[in-house]
Amino acid sequence: MATIYDVAKQAGVSPKTVSRVLNGDGPVNAETRQLVEAAMAELGYVRSNAARMMRATRSGLVGLVTGAISTSIDPTRPTGLPDLFIVQGVQAVLAKAGKTLMIADTAGRQDSVPGLMRTFLEHRVEGLIYVADHHKEIASPGVPSQVPLILANCFDAAGTPAILPDDRAGQRALTESLMAAGHGRIAYVTLMREMVATRLRLQGYHDALAGAGIAADPALVAAGYREGYAQDGALVENAIDALLALDQPPTAICFGNDEMAMRGYGILRSRGLAIPDDISVAGYDDYRAIAETLFPPLTTVELAYRQLGEVAAAQLLARIEGQSDLPQQTLVPGPVRWRQSVRRLTD
Repeated sequence: MATIYDVAKQAGVSPKTVSRVLNGDGPVNAETRQLVEAAMAELGYVRSNAARMMRATRSGLVGLVTGAISTSIDPTRPTGLPDLFIVQGVQAVLAKAGKTLMIADTAGRQDSVPGLMRTFLEHRVEGLIYVADHHKEIASPGVPSQVPLILANCFDAAGTPAILPDDRAGQRALTESLMAAGHGRIAYVTLMREMVATRLRLQGYHDALAGAGIAADPALVAAGYREGYAQDGALVENAIDALLALDQPPTAICFGNDEMAMRGYGILRSRGLAIPDDISVAGYDDYRAIAETLFPPLTTVELAYRQLGEVAAAQLLARIEGQSDLPQQTLVPGPVRWRQSVRRLTD
């Protein structure tokens, strides 16, 4: 690789003159500048920013750790890429601020995260962002306190600043919308009970019922997910059959996500029920490849992943600038996307 000395020799000038051309920190006449630039082009010289960064107060770099790049996509099932959408939101904000985003992928190994963080720190990043594939608790990455770190779509026990989807508010808003449409018997078929999102969405579901003065009926809540959708088709089917067999069956069913709702469409139709004339259906995620292509289109709640990334980047920039009056946890709401899968029982 060509060095500054090679360029100086090729151009017939001193290394100091080449340095002045590169850094713009001294007078160089136009003819000499052209000679130096031509030599650099001929030799394929690429300047190293290492020395400049050592002198600079700030590097202009931000490090981001994610699993989005190595995520395996199964073409047999519709799957969103929440972590990738979050990264896109981060990139948009940082680019506008003139920062360069460096991305490292975990390759599916969470034990690689500390090492990746250390590598970024060695490159003198101004801040760090860790992006998770779903709302969950993670082990603290253990970054030095002088380097701002933001967690996106996850949180830790150490209280690291975290940007999270507001799952509780989302399910509450959806349930309230169904009630406003005249539905009093609303069922909820959940994802795994162990998931953070499931716990929060159940709270939102019960918040909405309590706010309307409706007593919660445990028979209207059923688990539709255990380990994987390929194995749990029967679980969703059994949950729907149990709901339909109630003395007072639901007029609307909320499913834990849009993929489960899609499965529910087929099961309900196989039972002779029309959507939404006989029963209304709602999902969660606003995975548009499902929600907008189902017939009728699916009412759901948007998980605002890109906005989550934008908020994470904005807060990181604020912390880099020394702003200290920021919340340790920020919840990003997603709107209800009302479509034709819900029948209004009231005018």
